Amino acid sequence: MTTYLMIATIIVAIALVGVVLLQGQSGGLGSAFGGDANIYRTRRGVEKTLFQVTIVLASLFMLFSLLAVALQ
Repeated sequence: MTTYLMIATIIVAIALVGVVLLQGQSGGLGSAFGGDANIYRTRRGVEKTLFQVTIVLASLFMLFSLLAVALQ
């Protein structure tokens, strides 16, 4: 059981890294110092989907990690 859980955790971690790397670089710390005047913008299309997939994968990663600790 724990072997399958660890494999699932690794797969989710790799997918999470991939999705985070696919997200755009439009935001960030540079906008806090006047780099981007468009502060209130909405996510649309692929950007919104990637954002939602990131939340789901991060939640799955946390759940799998906590289950792995609880089972050991």
